[in-house]
Amino acid sequence: MQQQADNIVHTLKSKSLRVTPQRFAVYANLLARADHPTAEQIVQALNQNVPTSSQATVYSSLQTLRDAGLIREVLLEEGVCRYDANVAPHHHFRCKCCGEIEDIAWEQFFGLDLQNLRPGLRVEGYEVTVYGMCDRCDSSTAT
Repeated sequence: MQQQADNIVHTLKSKSLRVTPQRFAVYANLLARADHPTAEQIVQALNQNVPTSSQATVYSSLQTLRDAGLIREVLLEEGVCRYDANVAPHHHFRCKCCGEIEDIAWEQFFGLDLQNLRPGLRVEGYEVTVYGMCDRCDSSTAT
């Protein structure tokens, strides 16, 4: 546990960020989960035992961590911004039934041919979002 805390402090400092209790808590929370939470879900998780984090502080921390390249915003549904501490290139699967989001390895879509796009488009990156039904929902709807 202490090693993980030390790693978080080191990572924040390596990006020239002040290590505030709120920033530490937001980053630690994101590192510990793979569900791509919204800011509201992070606030709820941080305030589960003792309400100490305001929504504004969490949003500010998320923006700072994003700008430092430690987290990224993930837009998988209209009007909902989710956050991910996995900043390595990867794609996502989103279950249309339960909303569960899972990471997909970057290598799964190496074959995309971006050279055939309309002339004049300059690709700087891409991310694939696959929609469907996860195995938990698929088995629960079977009769």
